[in-house]
Amino acid sequence: MTALWQGEPEPHAFHPSGMDWVRIVARGLPLAVLVFGGLGVLLLIRLIERPFFGIKRPFTPRITQFVCRTAFLILGIPFKAIGTPMRQKGAVVANHAGWLDIFSLNAKKRVYFVSKSEVADWPGIGWLARATGTVFINRDRREATQQIEVFRERLQAGHKLLFFPEGTSSDSRRVLPFKSTLFAAFFTPKLREFMWVQPVTVRYIAPDGVDPRFYGWWGDMDFAPHLVQTLAARKQGRIEVIYHPPIKVSEFTNRKDLAAYCEAAVRDGLGELDVEPA
Repeated sequence: MTALWQGEPEPHAFHPSGMDWVRIVARGLPLAVLVFGGLGVLLLIRLIERPFFGIKRPFTPRITQFVCRTAFLILGIPFKAIGTPMRQKGAVVANHAGWLDIFSLNAKKRVYFVSKSEVADWPGIGWLARATGTVFINRDRREATQQIEVFRERLQAGHKLLFFPEGTSSDSRRVLPFKSTLFAAFFTPKLREFMWVQPVTVRYIAPDGVDPRFYGWWGDMDFAPHLVQTLAARKQGRIEVIYHPPIKVSEFTNRKDLAAYCEAAVRDGLGELDVEPA
């Protein structure tokens, strides 16, 4: 990640107390067993699933959903979904606040993230991303045609591809401008006529009495300290995922109009949390 706003401080360094460590261990160990145990089960089932169903994954996404829902129980974070996930073939676009988005956006609806290729090499997160069917893309125009074909194949198979049009994570309190270039592939002849897009807002409400950006993971923040701070919280906040009505790509003249519409919908869902335009 890169710094987002010059002059805006990141949260102070977290120094766990004795009781904090008790909560870190009590939540962290079961969470690790759940995540990596679920990964092992998923890989075993995928060995059987792949020869019979190929690109389609009728069973393994259920394991991912189970892991994500159970993770919130272990963390003690109340989770609520508002609205209806779309049934049409197409993509989901959402605001991006950090690693918790993986659990938040998988808990209610089976989705497949679209991520930059570097993520595939990240320890831990990269392994999970590859196992759960993440689509990795290179930011290289020479590979655009190949990537569009991958999108078409996955969408035709019924996969809901999830994009973060902001291009980076925020502090969870605001929506950064959506990059319209990420919507360009939707307007190719192979995708435009059948594809739908559903804007989704992920709202992170911090625990009482702490920095409102508590759940945001952005700028130059390291993963481990943020994970430890989340595990150590004496009382957690809550997470809400809002599914806005899906729209058909062919109803928009160009990628900029579609990006602007989705950004407005996501920002509207964030409501009072969006303290100022990014």
